[in-house]
Formats: sequence, C-alpha cells, structure tokens
Amino acid sequence: MPALSFQSVSKTYPAKQAGTAAFRALDQVSFDVQEGEFFGLLGPNGAGKTTLISILAGLTRASQGQVLVHGHNVQSDYAAARRLLGVVPQELVFDPFFTVRESLKIQSGYFGVKKNDAWIDELLDSLGLTDKANANMRQLSGGMKRRVLVAQALVHKPRVIVLDEPTAGVDVELRQTLWQFIAKLNKQGHTVLLTTHYLEEAEALCGRIAMLKRGQMVALEKTSVLLKSATSQVLRFKLDGDLPAAVAAVARVTGRIVQVPVNNALDIETCLNTVRSAGLVAEDVEIRQADLEDVFLEVMNRQQAQSGALA
Repeated sequence: MPALSFQSVSKTYPAKQAGTAAFRALDQVSFDVQEGEFFGLLGPNGAGKTTLISILAGLTRASQGQVLVHGHNVQSDYAAARRLLGVVPQELVFDPFFTVRESLKIQSGYFGVKKNDAWIDELLDSLGLTDKANANMRQLSGGMKRRVLVAQALVHKPRVIVLDEPTAGVDVELRQTLWQFIAKLNKQGHTVLLTTHYLEEAEALCGRIAMLKRGQMVALEKTSVLLKSATSQVLRFKLDGDLPAAVAAVARVTGRIVQVPVNNALDIETCLNTVRSAGLVAEDVEIRQADLEDVFLEVMNRQQAQSGALA
C-alpha cells in the first residue's frame, strides 16, 4: 500500500466575476508515493503544488478524484489520515501567546499524544531550539519560527512528513540542521514529500521527482533517470558586459555567471566566438554535466513549446 496516493485529482475554482472563466488549478493529477520514499514535487509558481498539498492536508476539497494516506481517504476518513500526516506550511503561522515548549505541548494534545516531553526535548535539540524553549513565539526571528513549525509538524511522530518550501528565506545553518534531521527520520522509515524551489536540495535528497506545470503532471521519474535524460551539457563562464542577443536567448544568467546548454564541440566554439566577436572576454570557462535545474528548465520549456504548437 502506498504511503500517499493521488488519484485523478482535479481542482477548479469558480469564476470570481461574471464574464471570467473558472480557474483549473489541478487537472487529473495521479501518482503514488511509496512508504519510506523521499519524494520531490517540483514546479514553477502557480503550478498547483500548494493546492495539492492543501487537498492532502484537508484544507481544500478536490473537485474530482481522491487522495489516500496509507489507505485512508483525506475527506471521508479525515481523522485517521491527519494523524498520519505532519505538514510544514509555507506561511509562518504561530500563536503569539505561548512559549515554544507550550506550543509543542498544545500541538501534541491536538493528536491525543500524552507524556511527550522526551520527544519534544529531542525535537528542540535536533532543530537548535533548546535555548529558545521558554521564549515567547513573538520574540523569535523568522528562521526560529520556521524551526518551530517543523517541530510542530513532527511532534506527534507522523508516518508521512510534508514539507512545503521549508527552507524558503532561511539561513544556511537551518537548512543543514533541518536536512540532517529529516534525512535521519527518512532512514528510520518516515515518508517525506518535499516541494522546493532550491533544486539542488531536491537533487541531493529525493529518490523520485514529479514535476507540475499549470496544474498538470509533466514529468514523473527517478532523479537519476531525469539527470541522465538531459539532452545537453552546460558551458559555464563569467562575463562582464551584456551578452550578444543570440547567446542571451538560450543562456541562464546569474550576475556575472553565464550558463548555456551545448550539445557538442561546435556549439561550444560557436558560443565563445559570438562572445569574442562582441568584444567581450569569457573568464573561468568550464563544461559541466547538466544538473536538476537544467533538466527542470528543459522540461518546462519543452512543455511550453508543445502547448504553443497545440494552440
């Protein structure tokens, strides 16, 4: 039995005003996450990731299809399904009237978990919150509040951990602390579903990945297979100045760093010649294998081209 099963899930929001069309946030999305998997759910903003997680968590009802958590339907058997889930949301949601430890004890009570002090202490220690245990939630920084959200999601020892952009806007220390702890829980048998825009995290952690675009599934495969499917390598160099239009059209630029997909030696020489002809000097030139971000962009661009051809 899968830990999570999404079966032909669709979600349509009605038109907000007369003369506008209804919005279809999810369109027949189907996939399973096996028990003990570390599974990635990727997609650009507006792809439907958070809508899918909201349906899983019981915050939104699917228009069609069903979602199961270890065989429990999230709508008809919601109490059992929710006991098996620990969800870390994108938003920083907290009660300003309690300390960190009190918040965790209250969260334990929601699930009927008693005498949970030893596990709460372990969560506080593992997430670097021990010295903040008696601090009021209002006194914490954004990163510390994010740690508390993670602890709240785990306080009832759920079999399935759902992380919706858990490291958005947090420091490197928290990322390392969080992933070490989540990886430990995953090795102990907990299933993890992750959404993130930090694709290097997904590449390092996830055994399988699904990609969504405009509410539809556009890829579902093992991470290693996705990486091998890349049709090109990447020419990487640093540059001062504006790229020639021919290179800019296909390049990914981050500050001075330019990355261009290339298929062979001729592509490499053509790109560098174009740069030189514009009176520019490419520095620190290297060729690297495509990473998950390259594959992600390739899949998204391919889907956009197919949609344009059908239009």
